[in-house]
Amino acid sequence: MTRSRLALFIPLLLFVGIAIFMAVNLGQPQQKVIRSQMIGKPVPAFNLPSLADGAPGLARSDLAAGNGPAIVNIFASWCLPCAVEAPHLQTLATAAGGKGVPLYGIAVQDAPEDTNAFLGRYGNPYARVATDTGGQMMVALGASGVPETYIVDGKGIIRHQHLGDIKDSDVPRLLAQLEAAR
Repeated sequence: MTRSRLALFIPLLLFVGIAIFMAVNLGQPQQKVIRSQMIGKPVPAFNLPSLADGAPGLARSDLAAGNGPAIVNIFASWCLPCAVEAPHLQTLATAAGGKGVPLYGIAVQDAPEDTNAFLGRYGNPYARVATDTGGQMMVALGASGVPETYIVDGKGIIRHQHLGDIKDSDVPRLLAQLEAAR
């Protein structure tokens, strides 16, 4: 075989090599979990307005008042996993509320009317709902998306981050994290 004929097969060999590489790697799950760098650190300073007129908003001081742990859930009406987790949030809120632990919601990048419609449809498990229309609080917490849930101790230190929607099987683990945050 001459050199010029061999050069014709090089692109074919490269294509076959790339196709084999891609076929092998397509079957491999790409699990990249991005944990917040804020775990173990104080909640950043914030003061968000309430979703409801005349109701108190949510501020760092609410989480650092020494009243025990709290749960903070970041959600949005446009988020499908947020709708899926809604019944499990209600279970968590009921169980945590029985222990005197509030569940606070922060609606991010959402119009108030959309948030209200979402809560009307899926239920409102929150002691308070604050709005973060620009998403600054989500970024400050180191959240990678919605939904995300944080457990904050009574001193305002972030103790746990739950990525993604809460499933029924996650509720006992989150309650255990609450106990550890006391």
